[in-house]
Amino acid sequence: MSLVSDPMEVRHALEELLDQLAPLHMADEELGSVELVVAEALNNIVEHAYLGRDDGRIELHWVLSGNGLHIRITDNGVPMPEGRIPLHPDQSPKDHAALVPEGGFGWFLIGGLAHNIVYRRDRGRNVLSFRLAVALD
Repeated sequence: MSLVSDPMEVRHALEELLDQLAPLHMADEELGSVELVVAEALNNIVEHAYLGRDDGRIELHWVLSGNGLHIRITDNGVPMPEGRIPLHPDQSPKDHAALVPEGGFGWFLIGGLAHNIVYRRDRGRNVLSFRLAVALD
């Protein structure tokens, strides 16, 4: 799925993703986790990688496997500060808040709900991938 870096496009992409997942009959809690994590990741791209520009491209790909929903999001915005996500898995929310600017709880939420989170820069593009333990066999 492809979208531009606009908050309304993010909303439409989330609706489309949830529509595509509907045939899986996932529990409401699982769908809520998918929506929350993907929304946080996409909104971070809109707000930070594209610095509020509404002309950046974002690609959202997903595949379901036996161990959950695998998500890959790519964009060609600015890279993450220091080339890594601002996520420290062994921190409490209070510790995390002290290390990240204004709010920053989005990454804490992502880290609490997603697994195998990987960020890398590849040929001028940001690539974020993670797994959500939903729709398990």
